[in-house]
Amino acid sequence: MKMLMTGAAAGALFFIAAPTYAQTTTPTAPKAGQAESDAIDTVVVTGYRGSLTKARKLKRESNVIKDVIVAEDMAKFPELNLAESLQRLPGVQINREAGEGRRISLRGLGPDFARVQLNGMEVLGNVDSAQDSRGQRSRDRAFDFNIFASELFSRVEVEKTYQAAQHEGGMAGTVGLFTGKPFDYPSGTKGALSVKLGTNEYTKDTQPRIAALYSRNWDDKFGVALSIAYGKRETTEQGHNTYNYSKPSASTLAGLVTKGLNISKLSSAQQAKFLSGDLYFADGNRISSWNAKMERLGLTAAVQWKPAENVLLTLDALHGQFTTERSELHLATRPLASTGSVAFDTAASTVWPAAFQTNSVINNIAWDSTNYVTMTDVTNMTFGSENRRSRNENRFDQLVLTGKWDVSERLSFDGHIGYEKSTYKTPYDDKLYMRAKGNLIANYGSDGRSASFQYPGWDTTNPANYALDSFYYRGFNNSSELKEAVFNGRYSLSDVWTLRAGVAYHEFTQDGIDKFYDDNVNGTRSKMRGKPVADVTTVFTNNFGSWLIGDYAKTFAKYNEYHRFGPNTDGTGGALQDIENVYTTSEKTTSVYVQADWDSDIAGKRFRGNVGLRGYQTDTNSTGWIQGDSYAYLGTTDVDGNYSGVLPTLNTVLEMTPEVLVRFSATQNLNRPGMGSMAAKGSAFKDDTSGEISASRGNPNLKPYKDTTLDLAVEYYFGNVGLVSAGVFQKDVKNFIGSADYSTKDNNALTFAQAGIPISSIPGATANTIINDFSMPINIEGTQRIKGIELAGQAQFTFLPAPFDKFGMQANYTSLDIPEKITGISKTSYNATVFYETDLWGARASLSHRDLWYSGRNDSVMSASTRGFEAGTYVDASAFWNVSKKLQLTLNGINLTNQKDTQFWGQNRYLYNQNQSGATYMVGLSYKF
Repeated sequence: MKMLMTGAAAGALFFIAAPTYAQTTTPTAPKAGQAESDAIDTVVVTGYRGSLTKARKLKRESNVIKDVIVAEDMAKFPELNLAESLQRLPGVQINREAGEGRRISLRGLGPDFARVQLNGMEVLGNVDSAQDSRGQRSRDRAFDFNIFASELFSRVEVEKTYQAAQHEGGMAGTVGLFTGKPFDYPSGTKGALSVKLGTNEYTKDTQPRIAALYSRNWDDKFGVALSIAYGKRETTEQGHNTYNYSKPSASTLAGLVTKGLNISKLSSAQQAKFLSGDLYFADGNRISSWNAKMERLGLTAAVQWKPAENVLLTLDALHGQFTTERSELHLATRPLASTGSVAFDTAASTVWPAAFQTNSVINNIAWDSTNYVTMTDVTNMTFGSENRRSRNENRFDQLVLTGKWDVSERLSFDGHIGYEKSTYKTPYDDKLYMRAKGNLIANYGSDGRSASFQYPGWDTTNPANYALDSFYYRGFNNSSELKEAVFNGRYSLSDVWTLRAGVAYHEFTQDGIDKFYDDNVNGTRSKMRGKPVADVTTVFTNNFGSWLIGDYAKTFAKYNEYHRFGPNTDGTGGALQDIENVYTTSEKTTSVYVQADWDSDIAGKRFRGNVGLRGYQTDTNSTGWIQGDSYAYLGTTDVDGNYSGVLPTLNTVLEMTPEVLVRFSATQNLNRPGMGSMAAKGSAFKDDTSGEISASRGNPNLKPYKDTTLDLAVEYYFGNVGLVSAGVFQKDVKNFIGSADYSTKDNNALTFAQAGIPISSIPGATANTIINDFSMPINIEGTQRIKGIELAGQAQFTFLPAPFDKFGMQANYTSLDIPEKITGISKTSYNATVFYETDLWGARASLSHRDLWYSGRNDSVMSASTRGFEAGTYVDASAFWNVSKKLQLTLNGINLTNQKDTQFWGQNRYLYNQNQSGATYMVGLSYKF
């Protein structure tokens, strides 16, 4: 299949490139003193074709391998989401949630390895997901593109090769986001207003999206540009899922049968297999909906001033906020007196109604060759109905002052100082549980990769089949802060050589705290469990079923409850115990570089590029809580670290002809370790019987990942839009992170002082006390090699007869050879956009595909540590009609095929989570002046 796709992609690109000589242009009149034969053909290209032309020009002129996307006009980025635009570039893969692009993976490395910069300064982000199976909340280096509306940006650049003048980091590449500046536009006033309304086939809500931009340029002496983007939408993801699996032991299953679990309807062979302890049972067996009401606001301001002809000052400010109200709803197997969340139960205690005090009857089961149970038919199963509500608040603020001083024709200076802060807060993330008693036939197909649930013989919407359980309260707070200062100088030594040098300071801090107030501590279990539900519920329905859910307002009122992290005013509930992930991590980096750029020729062919060195010194510090039994705080650990190095870079461009460019790069770069691995938080325990001590913590002294990358690319430019490129690259990456274990059994145990664990965590411990078992992340030896092929092409089919000459195409294909150790990447991905554009109207359709990818790997066939996503193909489309030169009508369709998003676990890729989010449609008007 890979060879077939490679051949097809290459054939398609050849087809696009072949007719270049049929391109037609409009000749300009010869200038004074110019022979008519020397006149240059020019064409003024606008719209989507114009954006491709501008992007192509930036790519062509760059000394590094770069791909660019340019907005067609003010407040008119090609897609509704920046991540979805970026996936049109070769080597870029994205993940989607609720049908919307979120994070990117680039050139064989995951989201943590792709650095994002905004107006030249690194962008911070705090990532979250609606689903636990996707990791839920994480503090990492990955940037979540959904916080910004695409209308705020004028262009996006992806630098795939590294140069010394760029900040170190972002080993996969650097994504540059740029907002509009007043000097980008002609003198005078310019503005744009875009209004769109949309809906989703599942939510059927009204989704407004408004963007406005105003710019005033006073003859390139002083200018102001302001923009605002606002959007509001509802989303839903719904489908079947599990918690992966449970594998009860033979003794556990025998005990359940002794307690009354009825397996008499199974054959003797089925009974023997059931009791063997060899079977893996699907856990959870859920139908679910992840619903959200999202509101996004973005504001930008740019002020530019030329106090002198050779001095330019630019002040950029950006504010973004993204608020989500989530409602997560499940009907799942949730036994009260069994094991895990399997689909069979025994009689519950007397606190529950009589219907719950009955044993399950297993009518039938089936399993596959690896002992995974693919079908269960059970009567009298216990279910859980979970209504989870949360509010998530993302805030981002950035202020950057940039300056440029052209001292002379040869000498210039530039730089910036900036500050930004990103916060992620979840004031509440609460769960309201109910239980139900009924019947279930869960069928995962013969291969375990599909799901069909039936609920025969009971009414899932009848309150008589349900009983209340409890509330569970949670809250989260994360924040990131960045201070940066950069100063660069440039001196032209000759017509060939330019010397560049600079210094930078980068100070990054991230912290957070997670709070969990479980029902056994907060007191809701004792006063609610087993109570009737008739007056506190509502019926919920999605495309996969209907069931009862608890109503927060009604249940809060009836039981005098509210979101809290301490005792209730009625005296119920104890002190908050479960506080986790409490740490602060900081990095302070000083770096310097020197780079020589040249523009010369070899044998009459233009030869340009740069060579340089960048040195860096990074000091790290992390403080974090050490916790013990019941998450008790035992002390704070404080660990310092540091590393330094020098990174050499070489980028070359040989212009074989004015149309054919050959690029070669040899570079080294780094990627700083993940925040979770560096965090000094940990745990410490002392066994009451043996007296042995076990402990763990993160490691702020981790060294960065480092790579040596070779790139070779050939680019062919033709016509006004046309481009065909082919590239290969190889990355050798070292300093991957693994776990180190120190133990008295292996004669390498550490003391408290050596391990960096505070002695206050264990009563009686001293600095020289031995820790019997200690673990922490470390850098592991060895190199992992990533190899890739990137093919891309774009063209307008002017060789076709009218009206087909207005067709065009943009396509790319990426194939990667990656070690199994590296996750988060599809080995194959491709994108294609077909467009048709006239001065009056136009339309385009885009297809994006990525093959299956793993988010975790394990050598064991049945390990749930092996997880991933099946292949997916998304189709989007848009169209426009120019009512006048200033007014345009637009239509957009997103996720038109309602693509299934399927997660799996284990090497056999058993179903973990499968959902759909529906197609979204938007109609809009844009006005420019």
